[in-house]
Amino acid sequence: MGAGSWGTTIACLLGGSGSVNLWGRSPDLAHMMARDRENDRYLPGVRLPPTVRPTPSLAEAVSGADVVLVAVPSHGFRAVLEAMGPALSSHAAVVSLAKGIEATTNLRMSEIIEQVLPGHPAGVLSGPNLAHEVAAGQPAATVVALADESLAQRVQALLHCSTFRVYTGTDVVGCEIAGASKNVIAIAAGISDGLGFGENTRAVLVTRGLAEQARLGIALGGQPLTFGGLAGVGDLVATCTSPQSRNRSVGVALGQGRPLEDVLVGMHMVAEGVRTAGPMVRLARASGVEMPIAEQVAALVAGDTTPAQAVAALMERPPRPEWDPELLREMQA
Repeated sequence: MGAGSWGTTIACLLGGSGSVNLWGRSPDLAHMMARDRENDRYLPGVRLPPTVRPTPSLAEAVSGADVVLVAVPSHGFRAVLEAMGPALSSHAAVVSLAKGIEATTNLRMSEIIEQVLPGHPAGVLSGPNLAHEVAAGQPAATVVALADESLAQRVQALLHCSTFRVYTGTDVVGCEIAGASKNVIAIAAGISDGLGFGENTRAVLVTRGLAEQARLGIALGGQPLTFGGLAGVGDLVATCTSPQSRNRSVGVALGQGRPLEDVLVGMHMVAEGVRTAGPMVRLARASGVEMPIAEQVAALVAGDTTPAQAVAALMERPPRPEWDPELLREMQA
């Protein structure tokens, strides 16, 4: 569900092991993909396997499906679930490919699945997965997490191939928090690059950003090891360093002094970190968790501070031990 670059990539991977429907919101895009066997708008140069069937019909896409993978941005996630619900098989598992937090509710995507589609198993697929590299067949890996490990193994079997290693897990909360928060930290890393800072500064942001991710994830019930794995540090490093990262690119432009509105107007695809920063900070505050980097990014995208002021605010924080006692206890448990 969702014919952006990542949704199309996943459809192509699934098409290697069987029949898959690929829903696109735009009828023109769906018809173009069916005719040309290529998503020239979001994934140019990649041929769709003959087993991939593009369609603009939600009902046609999900009818009879055992597994539905939802690759739409967080702000459209709920509406797509509501629209596809009546046509969904009662036993279908629903797996989120989105990496964000719903702005109006501060809910994770699996929580929205549970709200809108009660009774359907809810999971997440997350990792260092830049769509164009995966689609090109470059070696990559990811994690699929569902509470029911046997269901996770089923999705694993559908996607695992010689170029894409799929690991399983049961920590849905941890994978979702890691995936959503890394986009916010990537904006900070991009701002650092845009300001002209070097490798030391980026390394600090990645490392302290990882600590922020883990604090929030563990507070919400996630597992510490998740943040040291593919969905955690793996995805964080890729998103904070790659020129292909939309969130890092937004940060670079902000660091160079460009207004956010101008940056977003020129973007072809969604940078989830822009919408997620505010909800992430609200979620952290409600959980009693400090996320100073995320707080500065939220203030930046809200227009309440500047890149230079954000850097000063972070550097002027009081000295403290590197490790939180609570986080250490969780890691040693």
